[in-house]
Amino acid sequence: MIRNIGLDVDPPKSICEDHHCPFHGINPVRIRGRIFSGVIENDKMDNTVIVRQDYLKYSRKFNRYERATSHIPAHNPPCIDAKKGDRVRIAECRPISKTVSFVVVEKL
Repeated sequence: MIRNIGLDVDPPKSICEDHHCPFHGINPVRIRGRIFSGVIENDKMDNTVIVRQDYLKYSRKFNRYERATSHIPAHNPPCIDAKKGDRVRIAECRPISKTVSFVVVEKL
């Protein structure tokens, strides 16, 4: 059974038994708050990835924009299984661990 998470995303083709999966979980995480897209920098942790988000930051002193990046840890469900270098969309959810409060919802 694939659950509707309230976003306009394509649900994954495979099925997983992950408790923290927003699509298939027994006690699923609910999507709320912010939604980002970025590139996966690191996928060495178990079911967790580091997503790099690039954005422009305005500098008042120099009257122009500068490039900035931030690294956001996100839960990676086995049904999505994103790898390093993939462009993904992540959405905010309840805290899953000490540092993880986002979940990968689709590969772009």
